[in-house]
Amino acid sequence: MDNKDEKEIKKVTRKKKENNENEIKEKLKIEENKPLEKEVFKETKKDVINKNSNKTIIIIVVTALITTAIVLSMFYLFYINKAGTSGKLEFVKNVNITETGIADSVEKVVDSVVVVENYKNGKLISTGTGFVFKKDDKTSYILTNSHVVESGTEYNVIFTNNERVKATLVGNDTYSDVAVLSVDSSKVISVATLGSSESLRVGDTAFTVGAPLDASAYSWTVTRGIISGKNRKVEVSSSSTSFVMNVLQTDAPINSGNSGGPLCNVNGEVIGITNMKISNTTVEGMGFAIPIETAIEYANKFINKEAIIRPYLGISMYDASSTILKKDGVYVVAVEENSSASKAGLKEGDIITKIDDVAIKNTSYFKYELYKHNVGDTVTLTYLRNNKEHKVTIKLVASNKNA
Repeated sequence: MDNKDEKEIKKVTRKKKENNENEIKEKLKIEENKPLEKEVFKETKKDVINKNSNKTIIIIVVTALITTAIVLSMFYLFYINKAGTSGKLEFVKNVNITETGIADSVEKVVDSVVVVENYKNGKLISTGTGFVFKKDDKTSYILTNSHVVESGTEYNVIFTNNERVKATLVGNDTYSDVAVLSVDSSKVISVATLGSSESLRVGDTAFTVGAPLDASAYSWTVTRGIISGKNRKVEVSSSSTSFVMNVLQTDAPINSGNSGGPLCNVNGEVIGITNMKISNTTVEGMGFAIPIETAIEYANKFINKEAIIRPYLGISMYDASSTILKKDGVYVVAVEENSSASKAGLKEGDIITKIDDVAIKNTSYFKYELYKHNVGDTVTLTYLRNNKEHKVTIKLVASNKNA
């Protein structure tokens, strides 16, 4: 082999070697690039996750700030509203009010209500209201007030169908202010349902049905209010006497002509008989009604022809406050001979201050306390004579006279 051939072989060998090295470098370059691309991809994904995480954190922070602001605002407003009282947070009791009207209850009772006409010597002298509370085959009975029928000699009642029917006075009593009329049952449209005044609560809905003012124009007028009080002691004066009544109080309007009408509960049941109101420029919404239990007690006595018997002392009296002494109590003006008072030693000029342990304000309250007792009961009277206090025990006897 000459030198020329040898050189040619070396040249070819060197070329192959260079080609092999280049191939190796290319492979290495590819292998190096692969992890670089993968790492770049990883970094790019991480960047995206970090960006999203930052956005999420920002959203959470903003939401928390808004929620906190709302809660603080509500707390501030609630605290300001309570600041006028104690400044403390308090729970409020929820009260469900479901009643929206009394129309059904009114319809239940209205046809039992009548206009009462009071005549004297053929002339109409007054009108009032009443209601049918009892009915049998022949006769029906109407409750009203004693002051509605007083001074009358003849009576008519008018039903909701405008039929006028002659009525008869069965009985009446001044001190209870209860009266009963009777009519032919064939004329009666409806009978009232009686409820209970004892189960009433102050604040309960109450309504009246009556014939205020001009009975021909305003008959069967309905007024609505609430029970404002129970067991009210109200002093009443009539043309002949004064006395105290234990009554229900209502703010349902009661006008002239309403007397004797029913005071009803929200169910349309009669719980009392409206009989008076306080008329004063400084007073509004103070009407009164006789509890239905009291009215029925007297009504049954009238129907059964039982006498109204009250205890009797046998004294004439007037308010001690009207004397120069200006004291509470009753001043004895005269003592009836052989009466319980006379036998007990009471004298003219004595001032009775107590019945048992109950202080007496005036003659009205004296009769109220005395009439709580029955004939045959024994009571202790405290009285003043020459400014000295004395006590005496008296057994009560029967009489139809006053005190």
